[in-house]
Amino acid sequence: MITAFPEIPNLHALFALIMMVIALALFTRPQLKLEISSLIILSVLTLVFALFPFTGHGEPFEAVDFFQGFAHEALITVCALMVIGQGLVQTGALEPFGRLLTRAWRISPIISALVTLIFSAILSAFMNNTPIVVLLLPILISVCLRTGGSPSKILMPMGFATIVGGMGTTIGTSTNLLVVSVANDLGLARMEMFDFVVPAALAGSIAILYLWLIAPLLIAKREIQISDSSPRMFQARLNLDEDSPAVGLTIAEAKARIDDGISLVRVKRGDNFLYPLPDVVLHAGDRLRVMDTAKKIRAAAEALKATLYSEDAEVNEDHPLMAENQKVAEIAVVSGSKLAGQNLRYTRFLEQHQLIVLALHRAGKDIWKPHEEIMEVVLEPGDVLLVQGDKENIRKLKMNTDFLVLDASEDVPRTGKAPIALLILFVAVAVSALGFIPIAVSSVVGAMLMIASRSLSLEGAIRGLSSSVIFVVAVSLAIGQALDITGASLYMTEVFLYFFQSASPTFIMSALMLLIGIMTNIVSNNAAAVIGTPIAVGIAQQLGVPAEPFVLAVLFGANLSFATPMSYKTNLLVMNAGNYSFNEFLKVGIPLTIIMWLSYTVILSRMYL
Repeated sequence: MITAFPEIPNLHALFALIMMVIALALFTRPQLKLEISSLIILSVLTLVFALFPFTGHGEPFEAVDFFQGFAHEALITVCALMVIGQGLVQTGALEPFGRLLTRAWRISPIISALVTLIFSAILSAFMNNTPIVVLLLPILISVCLRTGGSPSKILMPMGFATIVGGMGTTIGTSTNLLVVSVANDLGLARMEMFDFVVPAALAGSIAILYLWLIAPLLIAKREIQISDSSPRMFQARLNLDEDSPAVGLTIAEAKARIDDGISLVRVKRGDNFLYPLPDVVLHAGDRLRVMDTAKKIRAAAEALKATLYSEDAEVNEDHPLMAENQKVAEIAVVSGSKLAGQNLRYTRFLEQHQLIVLALHRAGKDIWKPHEEIMEVVLEPGDVLLVQGDKENIRKLKMNTDFLVLDASEDVPRTGKAPIALLILFVAVAVSALGFIPIAVSSVVGAMLMIASRSLSLEGAIRGLSSSVIFVVAVSLAIGQALDITGASLYMTEVFLYFFQSASPTFIMSALMLLIGIMTNIVSNNAAAVIGTPIAVGIAQQLGVPAEPFVLAVLFGANLSFATPMSYKTNLLVMNAGNYSFNEFLKVGIPLTIIMWLSYTVILSRMYL
């Protein structure tokens, strides 16, 4: 029993604690990328330990050992599973499930809502939940628009259901893999894939009932206006006559003559189409395909002294600019998309897809400032683009697996490689679950087979890797290592037990889970997991009780990412698609967090203590 407040063991431990606090603070700074925050922490950590060497247990510690996190088994497994998940997205392997749900919603929306939540949770136990959300968002929006339902009533519950389901297996989330791996590094027996599926299923069932029956009542009914938006952009053709001042100028010089510029789609010269590069010289007789507002198109025609046509008719009072074939849709930027980390100009979005971007939104906020060029904004996963263009071009974009298009159609992309991708996932999970080979090996082989079978290109596999996850996992492992070797983890364990010295093991376990749950909604859930796992093991050793329930308390607590939209990447996708407010996440997420915390407290106590 700890009767006095513990003393800090050494200066290196104090430094490790300070770096932990700084890391958690940096991870909450939205204006600072997680990759940059991680590099700052890792650089300072290694530099200090290199300048001031530490000796623990009679052995000198090498500062470069902090880089071992980049080669850690857990991180390699996470990366391999991300590649497999990207393969499922690219091939549209989940399309048959989506079509089954579509038919079910037409028969009974209430029962179908429950089936959707259960389906989402089960799938998430075996794969990253991002592909599942990407599949279901457009389907659910489409069904609600067609049946007159409110998408806002089901999108958030569906997103939360994928997080709930991810708690059921060791591969359900990267957090689970980290906790299991770190606990194994600390000397505990390795948890197998389904070792904690029973407590997860029991608590998850209660959560699903809440999401089905109560959560929709807490969310305001909100219609999502997508396909009914009024067109604001027009397609037209500018024919350059002999006397046009643009003849002999490059495209860049011609655009400079137009006060507000113009969105040029392509140039047709004779029977050939030219790519609208800035240095292409314009000739008499060239036909410029443009897409922009009516005002800017007319201004361009006047500045270039060009004849303006809409389709085949010359634009005049009898034949004004028309946009009857134009459609407005929303596109969500998902993890692994070609747009993630790039801007629209660099990716040549307009030229490739013949679509104009009208607006950009990030987490419910407009990120396109009036003084900025919309084509220059660097996009992030979760951003939503409001685009307009020809209906056929929108349909083609929806069938492109690089994007998540939210509109009223039920088209879901699928390729001939979909069965192969599903088979690879099934085999990778099955051989590990049956104990033939570790998941780290089966997932790497599965990722290799995704590329070898051409279900996923090498470029697509690289895009499927989240650099933020990689860096946060690596630096979290480094911080956890520093806390362990310096004795800082033992110190935090003793401090924790000092405040709860008269409490029962169940109360202490519950308090630890709640602490980790609060932390995961503010900082990275992976960081919370890596920091909490050694404390959980230390508490169990101090109390002389099994370590498993305390480790699981950290695992489940680190997955309680419901209260804020920033706590989980799929929350941002759902927030934008459903147009939810921050307060709605609090209203639905906080009760769900409390329900699962109390459920796991009772279940873990009865099963393990």
